[in-house]
Amino acid sequence: MNDTTTNRAPGRPRSERAEKAIIEATLDLLAAESGVAGVSIEAVAARAGVGKTTIYRRWPSKEALIVGALGAAKGELPAPSGASAREDLLEIARTFAAERKKRYSRCFWNVVGGAEKYPELYARYKQDVIEPRRAVIREVLRRGVETGELRADLDIEAGISMLTGSLSTKTPQETFPEGYAETVVDLLLTGIGAPSRPRDLGPS
Repeated sequence: MNDTTTNRAPGRPRSERAEKAIIEATLDLLAAESGVAGVSIEAVAARAGVGKTTIYRRWPSKEALIVGALGAAKGELPAPSGASAREDLLEIARTFAAERKKRYSRCFWNVVGGAEKYPELYARYKQDVIEPRRAVIREVLRRGVETGELRADLDIEAGISMLTGSLSTKTPQETFPEGYAETVVDLLLTGIGAPSRPRDLGPS
């Protein structure tokens, strides 16, 4: 009896390939000089080679599409190992530094730079992409305070801003020098680390 089973071509399933193409097309358009203004469902569909309905099945609006693409490009922060506050912060800082080498760093700048013109998009980007990453750092800092590695009076939100701000100050064309993440963490810890206790030398 002849085998009539259709052999599928190797590779990604069609839906997964389409989603990847849509995300890549969105990021390409977002990274262009026109930024957010240059992104539309029509333009993304044409660039990705899919129908508009294929996009709308996954993302109900242009804003949702942009935020989804940014989330896919940035990814999640690694779950901290919990070895120590310094080691956890180093893992996070190295991830931030490595992201500078990605070809789509301009996308994030275009969204942040357009916050005033596109406030709803920026608010959703902060909520869906940035805040989950800040929550990881927040947990590391809180655990560091609890273990006594970090100052008991540490302003957690200020600590988060100090770390993320130090790793996002360069333009999209610039990358950080080797060892920059380690330098940032160690300098940060000089300010937020728990004070060293003087050793008890006993009676003189």
